[in-house]
Amino acid sequence: MADHPHVVLVSDRESDIYDLFVAPRTANVDLLVRVRDRKRRVEHPDKHLGTAVANSPAKVEITLEIPRADERPRRTATLTLRWLTLTICRPANHRGLAPTTPLQLTVLEAREEHPPEGVEPVVWLLATTLTIANVDDALRILRWYTFRWLIERLHFVLKSGCGAERHQLGTMERCERLLATLTIVAWHVLQLMYEARREPEAVCTRVLTTDEWHVLHWQTQRRAPLPPTAPSIRTALRQIAQLGGFLARKRDGEPGVRTIWRGLRRLNDLVLGYRLARDHPLTSCEDCGEG
Repeated sequence: MADHPHVVLVSDRESDIYDLFVAPRTANVDLLVRVRDRKRRVEHPDKHLGTAVANSPAKVEITLEIPRADERPRRTATLTLRWLTLTICRPANHRGLAPTTPLQLTVLEAREEHPPEGVEPVVWLLATTLTIANVDDALRILRWYTFRWLIERLHFVLKSGCGAERHQLGTMERCERLLATLTIVAWHVLQLMYEARREPEAVCTRVLTTDEWHVLHWQTQRRAPLPPTAPSIRTALRQIAQLGGFLARKRDGEPGVRTIWRGLRRLNDLVLGYRLARDHPLTSCEDCGEG
């Protein structure tokens, strides 16, 4: 459809497949894929994709924040960017139809040339059907690729936190409705987690309503009076996780998505009960059906 917005499909190395790049696409759909096969043959004096890009001149140097992973703390890396437009050779074992025109891709490399001692350097090699005409184009493509981390975390929350795969609803229509609902929930969980990491001491009213943080305090800090100001996002997140079973001991680390999801679900029920009681108070025993 001509009026459809421009779509860029971002994928990890599992999508580095020749057939994917040569498959027919509409004019407003592009691919951005992390390269798995650095030795893919190209029409270039260096013959291989990875070598051709690595030997090309450096275009710009940037500083990028690398997010935390299971075995890696969050840190800042200085990356050197190179890019090149290459014609990709058809694989020798390819049995499909050859493309009618040569397959040309823009290949962008982001390499950390001077990593900290003992730290594995960052090296990203990205192939895209998009064109890189200048530094701004390269930075935009690199930024789009970093969105993949956030998308993967959203999928993780959907599967591990919300249990999207455990539901057996029988029809596609029901599954689509459930997924639409759970995506909103997963987005909320992810927002809480990322805000707590990005600005842990910021006030929690950025992500919670006044009713929510009031009820959260009354439920988790029953012996303490309501404070005059809202707590930090990190404090509120840990209190939500406590509702989901998080023990908050000194060595427990930060709560995971499962406890946050369970706690958020319970908080929603508590806030609903609080609002019903506040807006529709019982004035006599007759209101509750008792004589």
